[in-house]
Amino acid sequence: MWRSKAIIIVLVASLVSFTGGFVLRPVIAPTQQTAPGAISSPIAAAPSQARGAQYFVAHVDEARQVVAGCRDGSVRGGECATAEEAIIRIEAQERTKRFLGN
Repeated sequence: MWRSKAIIIVLVASLVSFTGGFVLRPVIAPTQQTAPGAISSPIAAAPSQARGAQYFVAHVDEARQVVAGCRDGSVRGGECATAEEAIIRIEAQERTKRFLGN
């Protein structure tokens, strides 16, 4: 008898806590509102964000221009580090190819 009461109490407590979580969810963690007609897709990145190292690996000339601009002081931000990282990767791949003779 005590065992069945314990099971019922656990089930009721679980049901109450899940229901409370669903009811209080908008209060605890409200959703972010966007302007009407605005796209809130995480895939559509803003063009003002820094380009990644993969982009600079594919576009070596731009990476070299960005690194040169960073050294001059005309370019700032996260692109300096990623462009330099891409150039390091490219140069390492070229050295490996020359060493292995491929």
